[in-house]
Amino acid sequence: MKSNPVPMNNKSVAALPKHLLQFAVDQRYDEYTSVDHAVWRFIMRQNIFFLREYAHKLYFQGLLDTGISFDRIPRIEEMNEILGKIGWGGVAVDGFIPPAAFMEFQAYRVLVIACDMRQINHIEYTPAPDIVHEAAGHAPIIVDSEYADYLQRFGEVGAKAMSSKKDFEVYEAIRHLSILKEQQNPNAEELDKATKLVEERQKNLGDPSEMALLSRLHWWTVEYGLIGPLDKPKIYGAGLLSSIGESVSCLEPHVKKIPYSIDAQNMPFDITTKQPQLFVTRDFKQLSDVLEEFASKMAFRVGGLAGINKAIECKNTTTCEYSSGLQVSGVFTEVITDGGEPIYMRTTGPSALAFRNKELPGHGRDYHAEGFGAPIGNWKSTAKSLETLTDEELGTLGITSGREANVEFASGVIVSGRVENILRRDGKLLLITFTNCRVSFGDRILFEPAWGNFDMAVGSRVVSVFNGAADNDAYNLVALVPRERTIKSPSDAKRKRLENLYAQVRDIRERKIGYERLGEIWETQQKEHADDWLLSMEIFEILDETGQQNALKQQIMTFLNGRKTIDKDNATLIEWGFRLVTYHKTNVETAGHTR
Repeated sequence: MKSNPVPMNNKSVAALPKHLLQFAVDQRYDEYTSVDHAVWRFIMRQNIFFLREYAHKLYFQGLLDTGISFDRIPRIEEMNEILGKIGWGGVAVDGFIPPAAFMEFQAYRVLVIACDMRQINHIEYTPAPDIVHEAAGHAPIIVDSEYADYLQRFGEVGAKAMSSKKDFEVYEAIRHLSILKEQQNPNAEELDKATKLVEERQKNLGDPSEMALLSRLHWWTVEYGLIGPLDKPKIYGAGLLSSIGESVSCLEPHVKKIPYSIDAQNMPFDITTKQPQLFVTRDFKQLSDVLEEFASKMAFRVGGLAGINKAIECKNTTTCEYSSGLQVSGVFTEVITDGGEPIYMRTTGPSALAFRNKELPGHGRDYHAEGFGAPIGNWKSTAKSLETLTDEELGTLGITSGREANVEFASGVIVSGRVENILRRDGKLLLITFTNCRVSFGDRILFEPAWGNFDMAVGSRVVSVFNGAADNDAYNLVALVPRERTIKSPSDAKRKRLENLYAQVRDIRERKIGYERLGEIWETQQKEHADDWLLSMEIFEILDETGQQNALKQQIMTFLNGRKTIDKDNATLIEWGFRLVTYHKTNVETAGHTR
């Protein structure tokens, strides 16, 4: 029986709207190999060794509080049980998901956990999100309530950020490149083509959208942030915490350290390589201050003509909200202005009307299939706020159900027809529906009687413009789910034999029996998998810890030192492996002397 990809035993996960659940996948835990678990163990133990001194003090407390195992890849269900205690949850996803969806998950206090496990040749750094990054990078830091609140607020702001089709094209290109780079033996020509496509799309992005700018702030804080004094900062960004290579190099002098401010929005980033500069925040409060500074200028806060123009520019589904609370969702294609003020706006194609993020009955995409047009502004006949007008006050203005009416706006837009219905919500006037209606502005006809009913929006101004539909579930916005899936490396017969050797060593270490078999296992590895260094390091570690088979231990040490000279890519990792064994042995001996 197939397991549910979204376990609902976590309150945050259970509260997710259905349009986000389309991104959830099954973790497929049984598909992790013994090599995958060994890679996880190596990274986690290295992190504990190195980051004890250089990570934010909360990191280790967070590792303990989230109960993440150092010896094996965690199950999402296990993480959800523990994350639930601090008001968060986790959902498995397939690699990079679109930024807007990522942000919205965060707004619901749910971490999206890319469940792929990096290949052994990407132990130091992976260009693709993986379970090390999410579980060992993001999860431990959110035990701090101030930082957790920042993450959630970032999600709320990010979910409303205006994006563009070019943003999505850049995202798709980056996702494709990260998938290729994480393969064991990517095709060089295909890799070069994908790299050039990312560069080309980033170069032709034009003026960055709100989402593009926010993504930079997210990158330089949540993913690659440093905190504390500029000359001696600590690491808190998940991208650094999960990269044993970059967590070491990022603190070196050649990586420029810049005081964090809203100016970080102007610094693009490259996800496929190490960062040449990083931003240092004073404390977590500064993160929230900068976020609110940015949000204060966003379309969802300022609305107006600038916001409507952003909606038109993005060419995606967005929402314009009137001062009455009426929300119009669709692809905006036109705004008519008068004296620099918006007086009429129009969508093209399926559109919907909502109030407080709930679709109004009878005003969904099917009903407004051709689009929606509506005036904005006050009426000439009254100075009173339109949304507060009572039926009696409407009557004195000649607007009564079942009768002909003529509404002239201060802008000069004229609506003439028979009033069929007056719609209110929470005491606010939202819509007046006309039949046999004509709408005009000077010589221009904006609506003809033959086009059907005219639902006239009521609101003196547009107060907010934001990404997506007001009621995403009802709007059924599913178009932006990535089509390309991440690729699991195939496991041939030779690879399976190597995985079996790793499994045997793991069993010996955990059960503390069968040490006499380690020599035979190592010899088999030498014959069939001479380029593999991690299994040798695991055997060396067991022998050093147990004090057994010193001759074999010396053989393995000679082999590993030899690998360091011919395998420059892994020389540092092998040295770190030796360092960890020495550190562990010293600690055990010290503990023994102090008892």
